[in-house]
Amino acid sequence: MKRFLPLLPLLEHAASRLRDLFPADTSRMQPRRRLLLGSAMLAAALALPTHPASAQPWTTEHWTGTWGTAPAGPPPEASLQTFTDQTVRLIVHTSIGGNRVRIRVSNELGTTPLTIGAARIGLRASGSDVAAGTDRALSFGGRSFVTLPPGAPAVSDPVELNVPPLSDLAVSLYLPGTVPATTVHQLALQTNYVSLPGNFTAAPSFPVQRTIQIWPFLTEVDVDTSGPAIVALGDSITDGTRSTPDTNNRWPDWLARRLQIERDPVLGINARIGVVNRGISGNRLLSDSPNTLAGRSAQERFDRDVLATSGVRYLVVLIGINDIGNSSPTNPVTAEDLIAGYRQLIHRAHAKGISVIGATLTPFEGAGYYSPEKEVVRQAVNNWIRNNDEFDGVIDFDRVTRDPARPTRFLPAYDSGDHLHPNDLGYQAMGNAVPLSLFRSAAARAAAAPAK
Repeated sequence: MKRFLPLLPLLEHAASRLRDLFPADTSRMQPRRRLLLGSAMLAAALALPTHPASAQPWTTEHWTGTWGTAPAGPPPEASLQTFTDQTVRLIVHTSIGGNRVRIRVSNELGTTPLTIGAARIGLRASGSDVAAGTDRALSFGGRSFVTLPPGAPAVSDPVELNVPPLSDLAVSLYLPGTVPATTVHQLALQTNYVSLPGNFTAAPSFPVQRTIQIWPFLTEVDVDTSGPAIVALGDSITDGTRSTPDTNNRWPDWLARRLQIERDPVLGINARIGVVNRGISGNRLLSDSPNTLAGRSAQERFDRDVLATSGVRYLVVLIGINDIGNSSPTNPVTAEDLIAGYRQLIHRAHAKGISVIGATLTPFEGAGYYSPEKEVVRQAVNNWIRNNDEFDGVIDFDRVTRDPARPTRFLPAYDSGDHLHPNDLGYQAMGNAVPLSLFRSAAARAAAAPAK
């Protein structure tokens, strides 16, 4: 109202002029007089100086993924897990730290609404227990519960919590009613916990009914930091297949450790760079696997698993060996097919300002789906990755893991035994082979940013 006060004399003058033009006894003209008076007032209001909208607090926030996984599903009936009025306590390992935290949950592969009746987060003490003084209740749009329609994710409201890098968090989700785990990451390689019936999200000591090694519904944990995130997009070799459970021995885990503890001329130590693992065992670049737990093709899930990751600035692509290995003799996948698929990922990432780092495909002679003809395709793909500048950088995992005496095979010390996946030592060698210089520019910018 105060904005209109300076205009009152002007409006009164306009009204006086209108009364002169249309005397009070000319009743048939009164509608027109009211129209003109209203128009004058509207014009005066539009002439008022405008004030820019105040910036909302969220516009200055910066969130970075400290942990993440890629959902798949729904599982076949034989492997579908169901929860009945139970709480799941899910353990995740952070890459970077922050002072506030939020989670992302997903019903993206579900066909019916998913209700999470309560959710909490805290630092893990040990096993399924939450460290004293760290438990925080999570809300969704100010409500203590959330219902996700089929195909949708939800992001929680942030809470204050001092999250150290390389620490374990316990995320507790209460699932009222009967809830099938249709959106799930099947190969967690992490012991998670299912309660007796009831809401035990706030219980420091968890009443465990059974344990599971899957991550149902939870797909990301973010912290507030100015640093960027690296997304590792891949298949079972990024997922950590055949590494030791509960030890965080996937190659992205080793990269996250190095970013925290190694001294680099530019990175220094404690680099504020998150590492988010979006590998799915059995995943392919070009097509969907018949196994729904292997996820949709990397091209199809790219927007959800890469672009939607908080703070993503770098993408490491290590995928294609399942396309080659499962290639049909009558319609074989060619190197040109895979190169075209990589180019699509590169174009889509570059359009969002994301640098893309290509990783060479590791050896697989001796694996069940190996053939000399398929080896020719792998070599052609690796030659293209190494010798073309379409990727913004290259990690040569093939060179690191192969046997110099027989380059089509894993080095025996790194072979898990199936001739396709590394063992713990092999994953460590892969993580240690990533040049940290690939991430220097973003790390330098993050280091220069004021701490929150």
